[in-house]
Amino acid sequence: MTNTTNTTNTTNIAPRDKAEILAQALPYIRKFHGKTIVIKYGGNAMTDPALQADFAEDVVLLKLVGMNPVVVHGGGPQIENALNRLGKKGEFIQGMRVTDAETMEVVEWVLGGEVQQDIVGLINQAGGKAVGLTGRDGGMIRAQKLRMVDSSDPTKEHDVGQVGDIVSVDPSVVKALQDDAFIPVISPIGFGENNESYNINADVVAAKLATVLKAEKLMMLTNISGVLDKSGQLLTDLTARRIDELFADGTISGGMLPKIAGALDAAKSGVNSVHIIDGRVPHALLLEILTDQAYGTMIRSH
Repeated sequence: MTNTTNTTNTTNIAPRDKAEILAQALPYIRKFHGKTIVIKYGGNAMTDPALQADFAEDVVLLKLVGMNPVVVHGGGPQIENALNRLGKKGEFIQGMRVTDAETMEVVEWVLGGEVQQDIVGLINQAGGKAVGLTGRDGGMIRAQKLRMVDSSDPTKEHDVGQVGDIVSVDPSVVKALQDDAFIPVISPIGFGENNESYNINADVVAAKLATVLKAEKLMMLTNISGVLDKSGQLLTDLTARRIDELFADGTISGGMLPKIAGALDAAKSGVNSVHIIDGRVPHALLLEILTDQAYGTMIRSH
């Protein structure tokens, strides 16, 4: 669906009905006013121009009605493209990118230089004031080398190179920007005690940031309609126990593993609602936050 169809659809709505539709958002605006909403931005919503514009508009609208959106972005396909241009092949173990020193350089310039600044530009174009950060800025994300244990053999460890495990998150730079009408856009790169860089899974960063910011919501935009069971049906509501079962029987695997694990951690640590939503739906963020229409999968700790 392109923007043009969106506009034509709304011209047929009578002004009074439009007002009614807008008024229906009031309870949600009131409920979430002043609250922090962490958004993991990834998938098609990041690459399709119409969806990019929708996303930027949604973020600006949320900011202007008094919420505090914080964007954490991924960039898997863009990193993959850059590596291909250099003749390097991307390798993954259990959903995590194996990151040698050369790959780390590529990750830093693609995420912090290209992808992040594109998102900042989109939000600014939609009338917001976005500021790009990496985990280095303001000493935000301290990390150490990830020790990855094999999922089927706990005695075996995989070396995934400069992939980081978060040691601590200092949200003060994000808070300072939030309080001053800015929208932070964060690249998932951390630093170690010897100033070395670490590539950190963006889902994990978003979940941890939501926890330390005591966010009201964590929303993860993906390329699927939510978490699906083995027969492809959408699971709208997941508890910790059900997630453990889905891990065990292999329903949740690959790139979905860190996403769900992070989401569950956030839910257990006090983030009120965690949603995995379909970023291919135009204005998915507004639909999820300002209407009672449930999209995707909600994750609860109990």
